[in-house]
Amino acid sequence: MAQFVNAKDDLVKEAIDGLIACSGGSLVRLDGYPHIKVVYRAEWDRSKVALISGGGSGHEPAHAGFVGPGMLTAAVCGEVFASPSVDAVLAGILAVTGEAGCLLIVKNYTGDRLNFGLAAERARALGRKVEMVVVGDDIALPDLPQPRGVAGALFVHKIAGALAESGGSLDDVSATARRVITNVASIGTSLDTCTIPGSPKEDRIPEGKAELGLGIHGEPGVEQVSFTGAREALDMVMSKLRPHLGNGPCVAMLNNLGSTTPLEMSVLANMLAEDESVSHVIGPASMMTSLDMHGFSVSVLPVSEDDLAVLSSPVPMAAWPGIQPIVPVGINPLPDGLSPIEPIPSNNARNRATISAIADQLIGSESVLNALDAKSGDGDTGSTLATAARALKDNLDRMPLADLTQLLPALGNELGQTMGGSSGVILAIFFNAAGDACSRGSPVPEALLRGLERVSEVGGASVGDRTMIDALSPALDSLPGGLSAAATAARAGADATASIHTAKAGRAAYVPAENLKGHNDPGAEAVALVFEGLVKALES
Repeated sequence: MAQFVNAKDDLVKEAIDGLIACSGGSLVRLDGYPHIKVVYRAEWDRSKVALISGGGSGHEPAHAGFVGPGMLTAAVCGEVFASPSVDAVLAGILAVTGEAGCLLIVKNYTGDRLNFGLAAERARALGRKVEMVVVGDDIALPDLPQPRGVAGALFVHKIAGALAESGGSLDDVSATARRVITNVASIGTSLDTCTIPGSPKEDRIPEGKAELGLGIHGEPGVEQVSFTGAREALDMVMSKLRPHLGNGPCVAMLNNLGSTTPLEMSVLANMLAEDESVSHVIGPASMMTSLDMHGFSVSVLPVSEDDLAVLSSPVPMAAWPGIQPIVPVGINPLPDGLSPIEPIPSNNARNRATISAIADQLIGSESVLNALDAKSGDGDTGSTLATAARALKDNLDRMPLADLTQLLPALGNELGQTMGGSSGVILAIFFNAAGDACSRGSPVPEALLRGLERVSEVGGASVGDRTMIDALSPALDSLPGGLSAAATAARAGADATASIHTAKAGRAAYVPAENLKGHNDPGAEAVALVFEGLVKALES
């Protein structure tokens, strides 16, 4: 899979330098590339306890993205999913540790424990005060003696980091970190594996399945489960976390594992907000990722009021999304004048038959128009028009069919609400403007032309631009000569769009010319079909 990288061996170094270059001078790094990759605070008071974390890269923004006031003092970065060396960790310790000492926050992976642990021993031998805590918040394997450390480590960074920033002692900071580690729990799920730069993507999760309890290095999950939607996925994760939620305030961290879109994450946040056991949320955001994994994790921490205050204290790092209480969705009434005045229903057999004939023609042309739109768009023009036509037929009894001055705007309002995309807006403008002209005494053909003028004025399209106007304009010009003449003109206009290879408006304007050659514009074709259908209906 193509990725925005240069040389694989330079990936982490270039990423670190990019972060530092855009930090406004708040971050620096140690010399020593490629083996020593240590990011730390440019302005650092060595009289305070230093907090150092790190591990393999590929989890961005963790860990370097959380270096700053109130969180980490330094991050020691390894290559992608590879623990940093002992020398790199020792270099970080020596760079930031003063008399107050330093705390190493290590996720529970063998490489990290060994390398950070040996570096701590060497630092102590050099006279530095060093403590180390190990985060093991993953509950995917509940019987595992040493669970993995995942996104829950960020709770430790924030709470212990705030205490260190305020001048707490190494003993107090370490004890606070251990208390948080004891209480935090995490689990994740994903629809796809991650892509390690330079390696082929593993394809182990089949369609319709999700992997529950997978690691942040692409390790297989505990089990593959059926995937039916966001609600079921979030419910499954929360059911595993339920024993760890406590009875008081509980904070949930909703973490994007890499490539889950913001839209999906907000849907998951909506599901999470329905859980009454969760009082506050951090995220949704990418905080502890696994490269481009299409998944999410939830970490939960029962908290005291003091913990809430600490988690709520602001930090300047953009990677930290902050914490918010979960509140009911606020809903205010629509402003006056936004909702259209409902017209008084009335009946007119001819107008009802005309509208029904148009609707039936659009419903019957759904597949034809979809196929035509697939040449120049996303293949949904027929479905869009058919959906609106069905809704219009269902609502005919509410329409003021006997009064054209009310009927035309009512048609516009109905189509504006039921027809998706720009087509609904265009037709709403068309019918409302036509209704306005009709109410001022214009005959129907002239009123419809006034509607077309307004559409061209607002939408910017005209004849020759390869839109529905190419058929609608000649049809309305010919309408005073009868419906058959209008249908003939509409057909000629629609067919002419097949030879317009450069669209100047609408979605086709973004489509290569070769895709348009020989194919009618679907909007213009729809207009021609409507007029032809009306002629047939009147003849029968």
